[in-house]
This record gives sequence, C-alpha cells and structure tokens, in this order.
Amino acid sequence: MPETVEPAAVPFSPPEIHAIISGLMLIILLGALDQTIVSVSLPQMAKDLGSTSMLAWVVAGYLVASTVATPVYGKLGDLYGRRLLLSVAVAIFLVASVACAMANSMPMLIAARILQGIGGGGLISTAQAIVGEVVPLRERGRYQGYISVVYAAASVGGPVLGGYLTHLLSWRWIFWINLPLGLLAIWAARRALKRLPVPGVRLPIDYLGAILLTTGLSLFLVAITRVGQGIPLGSAQTLGMLGVAMVLLALFIWQEHRAVEPLIPPAIFKIRTVWISCAILFISFFQVISLSTLVPFGMQTLDRLGPDQAALQLIAFSLAIPVGAFASSRWMMYSGRYKPLQLIGTALLPLASFTLAALGPHPTLATASALSVAGFATGMTLPTSLVAVQNAVGQNNIGIATAMAGLFRSMGGAIGVAVLSAILFALMGSESIGNASAIEHGLQMFPATQPGMAEHAFRITFYCGAAVALLAHGLAWLIPETPLRITAHKSNITVLPKKTGES
Repeated sequence: MPETVEPAAVPFSPPEIHAIISGLMLIILLGALDQTIVSVSLPQMAKDLGSTSMLAWVVAGYLVASTVATPVYGKLGDLYGRRLLLSVAVAIFLVASVACAMANSMPMLIAARILQGIGGGGLISTAQAIVGEVVPLRERGRYQGYISVVYAAASVGGPVLGGYLTHLLSWRWIFWINLPLGLLAIWAARRALKRLPVPGVRLPIDYLGAILLTTGLSLFLVAITRVGQGIPLGSAQTLGMLGVAMVLLALFIWQEHRAVEPLIPPAIFKIRTVWISCAILFISFFQVISLSTLVPFGMQTLDRLGPDQAALQLIAFSLAIPVGAFASSRWMMYSGRYKPLQLIGTALLPLASFTLAALGPHPTLATASALSVAGFATGMTLPTSLVAVQNAVGQNNIGIATAMAGLFRSMGGAIGVAVLSAILFALMGSESIGNASAIEHGLQMFPATQPGMAEHAFRITFYCGAAVALLAHGLAWLIPETPLRITAHKSNITVLPKKTGES
C-alpha cells in the first residue's frame, strides 16, 4: 500500500506564526459567528418567509452540514494542502451567504444554510489543522486558548450583533456582513500561509468512503435532530433513518479497511490517546451544549424570564470557557503535560453538573457559579484533548486527526441536546412543549399549573447529563501521557500504534 510522504518541516518565525494565527482567528470567527448570530433573527425570518414549522432547520441544517463536512476537509487537506482547502471553504461559505441573504422562501433559505454549513465546517477544521502544522506542540495549547476566546466572542457577541442588525436593518444583513469579513479573512490567511508546505504525493481519493460517511452521518444526525424537536424516537420515519444510517456507516467501516488511501485510517482509532480524547470531547460537549440550551429554557419556563434575560444568565458560562482554555494552555506549555489537566477538567464538569441538577435552572448566584465552573472545566478539556490527539499521530495525518476531534465534539453537542431534550419531553409529555423552536428560543412554556412537574423534569434531566459527564473522568485516567514535542513536525511517528506503546 502506498504511503503518504510527510511534508518537509518548514520552520516559522514568531512574527510569521503571529501573522498566521491572526488570519486563522478571523477565519474561525467567521465560521463560529454563523452558528450563533442567526438565533435571535429566526422569528423575523418566519414572519417574512412563513413556514414556521421548518424554522428549526435554519439552525439544524447548518450544524448537520458542517459536522458531516469536517472529516472530508481534514483528509483532503492532508492530501492536497490546507491553503487550497481553506480558500475553497471560504468561497463556498461566501457564495452560500449571498444565497441566504437573497432567499425568498424558507426552503431556499434552508438549502442555502446547508451549503453554508459545508463551507463553515471547512473553515474551522482546516484552520485548526493549520495551527497544528505551524505551531510547536508545547506552544500549541496557548494558541488554542486564543482561539477559544474567538469562540467565546462569537457565542456572546453573535446574538447581540444579530439582534442589532435585524432591528436596525434586516435579518438579511446577518448574512451580508459575511462578505467583507470573509474577504478580509481569506486575504489575511492566504498572505500569511504562502510558505505552508504542500504534500508532494498525490494519492487516490476515497470517493466511495466519502459518500458513505457523509450520507450515513447526515441521516443519523437528521434523525437525532428530529428526536430533539419532539418527534418520538419510535416513529417509523425516525427508525428508518437510523436503520439506513447504521447500514451506511457499517459499509463505510468496511470500505476504509480495503481502500488504498482511506478517508479515515482505521489505525488512528487503535491509538488509545486518540479515541479517548475524542470520547472526552464528545462527552464534554454532550453536557455543555445541552446546558447552554436547556438552562435558559428552564429559566424561561420556571421563572418566566424573557429570552434576553435568560441569555444574559449564560454570559459567565461563555466567558469561563476561554478562561479555562487559556489557563490550561499556559500550564501545558510550561509543563509539557496534558493528562493532569484532563483529569481536573473532567472531574470539575460532573461536579458542576450535579450541583446544577440539585439547584435547578433558576437565575441565582449559585446557579451562575456552577455554570462558570462547568464552562471553566470545558475550557480545560478543549486544548488539552486536541493537543493530545495531534501529539499522538504523524504529521501526514494531523488534518484528519484534528477533524475527527472536531467531528466528535460536534456530534456530542448534537446528540446531547437531542437525548436530554427527549428525556425532558418524556417526563413532561411531548404535547406540553411543542417543537424545537420552543427549546431554542423559549417561544412556548410548560403549563403554569404544573410548576412542580416542570421542576422535577428539569432536575432529572440534568442529573442524567451529569451522569454522562462523569464517564469522561473515568476515561481520562486511561490516557497514556506522552511528553509534548518542542517542534511542530513529527516525522518519526506514524498513525500505527507501536508494539510497546499505547495500542
């Protein structure tokens, strides 16, 4: 079987690294902003375009498409160079942004959002893989901390910016604004990435594997999203989607074992550090994205807060994530170790989650403190888990390894919201809630005559999430720790597990 030749190491000076990271932070801001800026504009979109029943797919379509596209970008970047893939992703994203801004019907807007998600998935995964290519591992955590600040800015500032643009101009401007931002981002990134190495070997693309993976994952995520929207898991259509998805994903695994250049090399998941770190990211985002969705909904339901007041209760939570990422990144840079930080982060998250379950989703100082601890704990797991994955594989597979970390993180968020929402629906009765827009925007409430039932439902749901979060701490103890390298490139280690290593 032919092997990919790793690109020659190209040392970058500190000023060059700073220029590259600055451009990549603009790219990541562009992708992250469109995950949050849309939320407050959905009611106005429904008013202008109609089809309220399809409204949730304006958000879900983007998230599903970006999640599915992530591993494809990762592999293509490994084969053909990430500078080219980044340009393609930005081009797709900007064309789709124009289509979103010009949409005159809800189906057209959803189709454009799906296309935008395909571009958005490439923006974030490719940018993070480039960080892994130019920054030494000992310093990589610090820059991942900076990137976490970008995510926090997008999560806090996105809804605010979207609200002002919708109020002062039109909801269409939340998409038009992507054009100047995108052009500036791609100019800055391409200018800084001129010396980025390009693989010299061209290998066949696993088209069949790409089709099986994207189709199977899409069906699976759509089915899970339907459950999160209140559609019963036992419905014929949902079960049919899940069944077909399982068959396609099983065929994908079979294909990867026989392909000349597999889309996702099976040997990657024989490395213990890789699959455990991916599992930790999955579980962390299973819990955190669920909290960021269900806590404000609970405050609207139990305490009758408005959507804007409930959103303000999450500011401390959102800001604690980059603080945790920055603190753990600095410690990792000086110590060269990641396992102690993963142990601490995965211990704090279930502790904060059980505390939240006991307190209930109420706008109190104690709840805000517990949310801050949960955010700080998640911030600790972000750079440590990603750097651990990148440290465990060869440079020729860093793109797909980074993409897999992003894929598991995104799937954890999507599945977490769906599973915990389904538990909440079951405890309260699906007819009491309505659809996904009720959870995402607080447009409907539980009956005021059942406050005790609602309180009990939220507490049990949060306890279930906390129990899942506890699993990550057990997994963290199983991670074998390898000292972080002081160079960006790794030419003497492949994705195949060593006989005496961590397989």
